[in-house]
Amino acid sequence: MLAVIIALEVPLAINLQKRAKAELETQALVQAQSLAAAIGKEGMAKTQAKLDQVYAAQPGVRVVVVDDAGLVVADTDHNPAIGQQYVTPDRPEFEAVATSPHQATTITRYSKELGQQIIATVVPIMDEAHYYGAVRITESLAEVSANVRKTTWALIAIGLAGLLGGMFVAYLLAGSISRPLTKLADTAMQLGDGDLSVRAGDTGGATEIKELAESFDDMAARLQAAMRAQQAFVANASHQLRTPLTGMKLRIETALEDSTGDVRHQLEAADKEVDRLSGIVDDLLATSRERESGEAKSISVADIGQAVARAMSRWEARAAQAGSSLSASGGSGVAAADPGDLDQILDNLIDNAIHYAPGSIAIETRREAGKILLSVTDLGPGIRPEEVDLVTERFFRGRGTKQGGSGLGLAIARELAERWGGQIRVGGGPQGGTRVEILLPAASGLVGA
Repeated sequence: MLAVIIALEVPLAINLQKRAKAELETQALVQAQSLAAAIGKEGMAKTQAKLDQVYAAQPGVRVVVVDDAGLVVADTDHNPAIGQQYVTPDRPEFEAVATSPHQATTITRYSKELGQQIIATVVPIMDEAHYYGAVRITESLAEVSANVRKTTWALIAIGLAGLLGGMFVAYLLAGSISRPLTKLADTAMQLGDGDLSVRAGDTGGATEIKELAESFDDMAARLQAAMRAQQAFVANASHQLRTPLTGMKLRIETALEDSTGDVRHQLEAADKEVDRLSGIVDDLLATSRERESGEAKSISVADIGQAVARAMSRWEARAAQAGSSLSASGGSGVAAADPGDLDQILDNLIDNAIHYAPGSIAIETRREAGKILLSVTDLGPGIRPEEVDLVTERFFRGRGTKQGGSGLGLAIARELAERWGGQIRVGGGPQGGTRVEILLPAASGLVGA
């Protein structure tokens, strides 16, 4: 709107100024021609009286009449200029007429005497093609400029009023468009924060925005239904697993009563694994309830050294059977994570290393930038560079990998780490192979690292 107003009003103001000046010049030319025709040859002697009669009531207008020699014979100002030579370089309008006595001249120039811009119109006094003198009418441009300025300011005021009116209308239009979009954005933010019951409803606005809101609500409803189905599946599966796990534990406890030696040792280890599996099932049930209620998981802490020791005890026999060896280095410390989640992370990382890269497997713990770092490094073939960012996605299996496995190990480890504000990093080891690092928030610093 501002560009349109400027494009319209600037040329209009310039044209108004030109038109006002042109009207003044035309009026002066007509008056000068009429006066020159009235004076003629015989009226030169009575010019002063005629000027006093005609121009007495026109302030700001000066009329000077010169003869053919350029001497002033009449002046409405009655100043000492009468008898003076006016055909001079300071008055180029008289020189122009004296040079070309058959043509009127209009000049805009600065008057030293008045200290301002004037319009000087000179018309020759001709009689039977003979030049007898000239009539000059001068008018100040101050009044014309003042009128033009008033008109310009009026145009500016009109333009500003139009601009403000346009801004007000634009504000109303923008509000009618932005309010539905703002409501939709707020609804999307609440949905992103976990409130699956929120809906945009009737947002108002244009038809396209209403259709977008309806599509959004349909998507939210589908998402809520899918999440409820997922939570119901987890809860049902966890509940159904409790019965066989309970039966398994009872059978193991019964077998422990009649066993000795290495068999008893293996049964005790199996009993611990059943307890751990029962804990995982309990966690699944708790997670399902947390998601359903919208409550955040309670803060837990886990001793990193104890978690590594438990993992070494669980996996040493399996590693030996697969031709692998486990080693641990680093210190102990406390991470802000659930011990069960930390055990699952280690189990997935160690299981992946044994399955895909049998051999030496190193487990390391240390402190990095105020966090607890847990890493598992193998000496296997490694991961292709183009697949590094994909291996933590669910069900992804790299090209050329061994048969078996579900493609869920690293994905579960990543989700469990992110559950506690941590992260996973996958790359190559210092001697080749694959190195997977888990960074978790530290509840206390590492000791003895």
